[in-house]
Amino acid sequence: MKGQNKLFIAIVIALVLGVGIGGIVHVKYPESAEPFSKNIKLLGTVFIRLVQMIIAPLVFTTLVVGIAKMSDIKMIGRVGTKAMLWFISASLVSLFIGLMLVNWLEPGHVTKLPIQDVASADELLKSSKSFSMEDFVKHMIPKSLFEAFATNEVLQIVVFAIMFGVALANLGEEYAQPVVKLFDIIAHAILKMVGYIMWFAPLGVLGAIAAVVATNGFEIFKVYAIYLRDFFFALGVLWLVLLLVGYLILGNRLFDLLRRIKEPLLIAFSTTSSEAVFPKLVEELEKFGCNSRVVSFILPLGYSFNLDGSMMYMTFASIFIAQIYGIEMTLGQQITMLLVLMLTSKGIAGVPRASLVIIVATCSMFGIPPEGIALILPIDHFCDMGRSMTNVLGNTLATSAVSKWEGQLTEPLDKI
Repeated sequence: MKGQNKLFIAIVIALVLGVGIGGIVHVKYPESAEPFSKNIKLLGTVFIRLVQMIIAPLVFTTLVVGIAKMSDIKMIGRVGTKAMLWFISASLVSLFIGLMLVNWLEPGHVTKLPIQDVASADELLKSSKSFSMEDFVKHMIPKSLFEAFATNEVLQIVVFAIMFGVALANLGEEYAQPVVKLFDIIAHAILKMVGYIMWFAPLGVLGAIAAVVATNGFEIFKVYAIYLRDFFFALGVLWLVLLLVGYLILGNRLFDLLRRIKEPLLIAFSTTSSEAVFPKLVEELEKFGCNSRVVSFILPLGYSFNLDGSMMYMTFASIFIAQIYGIEMTLGQQITMLLVLMLTSKGIAGVPRASLVIIVATCSMFGIPPEGIALILPIDHFCDMGRSMTNVLGNTLATSAVSKWEGQLTEPLDKI
């Protein structure tokens, strides 16, 4: 635990240094801000790429081993059903909280945002036009496992791994055991690598934060203060709901769980990447006492279907853009939008800036000018910090809750 605390302190120091260094460059050397940002951002790129390097093999091996070891197909179905019930319920609650609070706080009616150059949203507008049921199927079903590995398409890897794991579970122990043992060894070796890679996290945090502050300065916080304030208040409400449900299921063990995931939460917040902490989450959840088979089954599914922070942001941002343009939506239209977002958001795993792509597509569908996305692009990075951290919390609670419901939550491994 001492090593964990050292890493946490190092990340906090890196966060503060990043803000300070970025601020100095923005104020004292504005002409150098762009090249500085481009270069220091490489620190974050190195960290993210190191993590991305191990995500595909880790998801594949842990999921195959988890399912193959279950051997009982009924158990796989039972765990999967409980997980999907949690994901659907959490998604609906997240969307509803975003809808309710954006209507109550009305940031679009009181915030005077500077009109941005619509050209900045062109790329997203083009991306959204191609979003269709065909895209959903392509993102879900791989035409080649090797292509899915090469492009880190987690959802496609999950689909193949589930089918492969079920096939192994039905082969019989004599045939399956050597393969399962090999994948188990590979998974443990990759988890060992996690410990090495996490020590690059402070550098990644420093680079990511310094780059953003150097380019945008502190003014951006003032200009968008009301929008950010209202959005983070809404996130706070969502956290309160998630933690309350977590406490009802886990009791006092919730506090131990939060203590264990403080580093992943901070890394996700700083780097705006919930993917960056996936390997660390696997490790911490197993140490917390969650069954390794349940962890390896639920967590990859959660990263595809259970993005609570992103879900809440979609309703919040969509209605916010409508408010900016003075478009009044009836309660029926807003509930329809909520259900549309509930369905379309499930096909966005692996799509860059996925939340924004879905927001643009949804705005077009409901007669809201999709160019309005340009209004929130400048601060999307800061909103993404909160979204990513909330996604990590949601998936952590989902995995712990299903472990508890299955009677598979034991005492913490480091206390036995």
